[in-house]
Amino acid sequence: MLAIGRALMGRPQRLMLDELSSGLAPVTVTGLMDTIQRASATLGTTILLAEQNIREALKIVDRVYVLKLGGIVFEERPDVLVGDDRLRRPYLG
Repeated sequence: MLAIGRALMGRPQRLMLDELSSGLAPVTVTGLMDTIQRASATLGTTILLAEQNIREALKIVDRVYVLKLGGIVFEERPDVLVGDDRLRRPYLG
C-alpha cells in the first residue's frame, strides 16, 4: 500500500498494478480498491489492473479484458461480462 501511495504522489498519467489483492484480507481489499478508484477519478490517472479477484475488480473498472493462454478472449464493459452466461459461468462461477 505504501508503494501505491508513493506512486500516486507523482500524479502519474498511467499506473500499472499487478495482483493488488494478493495476500490481503477481504476488508483491506475492498478499501484498497475504493482508494484506487477515487485516486483514478481525482487525479485523472488511467489504471491498468491485472487482478484475479474479479468480483472486487469489476466494482471499480470501466473496461474488462479476459486473457486465455496469452491472448485476449473478451474485451468489453463489466456489465456485459456479468450479463453474459457464456462468460459469467467460467470467469465468475
